[in-house]
Amino acid sequence: MSKIVLITGASSGIGKTIAIFLTNKGFKVYGTCRNPKKYNISEFSLLKCNINSKDEIEDTINFIIDKENKIDILINNAGIGITGPIEETSDSDIKSAFQTNVFGPIDLIKKCIPSMRKNNGGLIINITSVLGYFGIPYRGIYCSTKSSLEIIGEVLSMELKKFNIRVVNVAPGDFKTDIVSRRIDTKIKNTSFYSPDYEESIQSANEHVNQAGDPYIVAVLIHKIILSKNPNIHYKVGRFIQKFSIILKMILPDKLFEKILLHYSKN
Repeated sequence: MSKIVLITGASSGIGKTIAIFLTNKGFKVYGTCRNPKKYNISEFSLLKCNINSKDEIEDTINFIIDKENKIDILINNAGIGITGPIEETSDSDIKSAFQTNVFGPIDLIKKCIPSMRKNNGGLIINITSVLGYFGIPYRGIYCSTKSSLEIIGEVLSMELKKFNIRVVNVAPGDFKTDIVSRRIDTKIKNTSFYSPDYEESIQSANEHVNQAGDPYIVAVLIHKIILSKNPNIHYKVGRFIQKFSIILKMILPDKLFEKILLHYSKN
């Protein structure tokens, strides 16, 4: 019997790539996005679900369980990018980022746990980011949301262990996706104290995404995790320098690591 997979943010990018890969491997995949009618996807079932809506989350979970009697694997992939000097980023944009990147995934997890517990097990995979391990100038809010999701995953791994529900965090670096087009970019004036540093930093970030790797690499890792009988709690995937930066933070003096990050954010 095929395992049932629910993956959010599956209309494009990493989410779509994972969904198609798992479908080709024999899994029954349900993906979600805000407006499925915009996308011509036939490889898997794409459902309407805004993860900022508790009602839509509940409707989606109930629909799948009513049809399949279970959800074996939840992949929290949906997320939104956000940039800007923290001082000049609006409260509404900050709250929106946390709602999509943190509270939405928490709501999904809470709705999936009872079914997984009833079926004596399950797997929850949170797609976080290497930027959840350290802060980058002008991406502080995004880094904070992904760091929060990392901690949530760590705690849930311990809390749900006795129910045979495994929780895994996967932190990708830069990959070629449409995150730039969907990102919340704070608009600042030419007279801003943060100009032109902010504009230069965002241009650099966009170039990193344009030159990044194929999200297929993430899909392969996700499949490997699913097949593992005892997966790790944390995985990092992407360019070596991004993964190595996490180690550098642990071993280098704070001031030196900060200097490296300031240079990286502009290049």
